[in-house]
Formats: sequence, structure tokens, C-alpha cells
Amino acid sequence: MTTVTSNTAANGVTTYSGSAASLGDTSTSRLSQKTLDQSDFLALLTAQLQAQDPLNPTSNADLVAQMATITNTSGISEMNTNLANIADTISSLKSQLSASRLGTAASWIGHAMLVSSDSAAPNTAGDYSGQFTIKSASDAVKVNLVGSDGTVVKTLDLGAQPAGEVTFYWDGKDEGGNYVGGGTYKVQVEGAEASGMATWTSIAAVQSPADDSSARLITTLGTYDPADAIKLL
Repeated sequence: MTTVTSNTAANGVTTYSGSAASLGDTSTSRLSQKTLDQSDFLALLTAQLQAQDPLNPTSNADLVAQMATITNTSGISEMNTNLANIADTISSLKSQLSASRLGTAASWIGHAMLVSSDSAAPNTAGDYSGQFTIKSASDAVKVNLVGSDGTVVKTLDLGAQPAGEVTFYWDGKDEGGNYVGGGTYKVQVEGAEASGMATWTSIAAVQSPADDSSARLITTLGTYDPADAIKLL
């Protein structure tokens, strides 16, 4: 067994002597430790107090500063742990909310929703419908459904209408009962100043985004956010 001896000098400083092998385990253990915790600071402070020069001791201000450092280090360590826990909780909540939004949006498939648009597309039954607002009453309100080439596919005579919300509907058929619809048409209003045009569109599918944003609804008029729905059927 290797012996380690200690000698205390007149100034009160204690020194240790012995082979490097006898101290190797402790040195290796301390060197392998990459971080210092509160217990390490306390051990260093205790060693400092034991080895200080009694004729020139550490001042009270220095001791208070060192104790404050120990407290701050401990507080920062606890704060980092708490922040990590909060981050994990937020990540979990975002995943749950994203899944919830997707599940809710998926239940809309097969339904129709009213969206702000000046274009009209057929629903699953081939019908066209929508609504708009006129500022003042009119004796002769008409709605034209216009194709991409500028041709008026259908004119709906709505007659006299009071100021306010006006709805329109077309089954996609001509006067002979033949279905002539099937496309997407621009909606134009005659006989009144119209605003707030909105049309009904069928929800065909749900698009799940790669990030944590809301699911998107794929319709016959394009892709919409669920929040874009004015009404749902």
C-alpha cells in the first residue's frame, strides 16, 4: 500500500506527498467530470477556507460573492431543467392540437362550405349556388354564370329583391332539362350593386401539412383553410 504523508507549515498551509499512482484515481475521476455542480463549488470553497493564510484570510465580500455564484449556478441548472420540461410539454401539445385539427377537418369531407369567391363550381349533385349582398332594393336582379371564354352559360332572373342578402341557385340544366353545367364559372350580377360574393363548394379531401399548421381543405374551387368557411352543410 502506498503511503501519503502530510506536513503543516508554520503558516498553516498543509501539503501532501506520495506517489502519482496513489493520487491517480482521484485525479482521473475529477478530470473526467466535464461540469461542476453545487457540491463541487462547496468542496472548493471548503478547501479554500482550510488552506487560507490565517494572517491574510479571505474577505467577507469575497465569501459572499462565492456563495452567490454557487446559488446562481444552482438556480440556472434548475431553470434549464424546467425550460427543457416546458419545451417537451409544448411540443406534445402542438402534436396533439395538430392531430385534433386534422381529425376535425377530415370529418368535413363530403360536406359543402360557403367561401368568399366570385366563381361558382358544381357540388356533388351538380348544382350551383351562392349568395351576395346588394346595398339597395332593385326591381330586376340577374345573375350570369360566365365561362372562361366569356360566354354566358346561364342567366338566372331573380326579379325584384330588397336590400340585403340575396341567394341564387342553378341545377346545371338548360330549359330542355339537359345538364349543361360541370365547369367553374364567374358570377356576375346585373341590376344592382353587389358585394360580399360567396359560393358553395364541395369538400373533396383534406391536406395534412408537413409542419404544425392547420390542415387544408381541398374543394372544387381550390384549397382553403377551415377558418375560411362562412357556413358549413
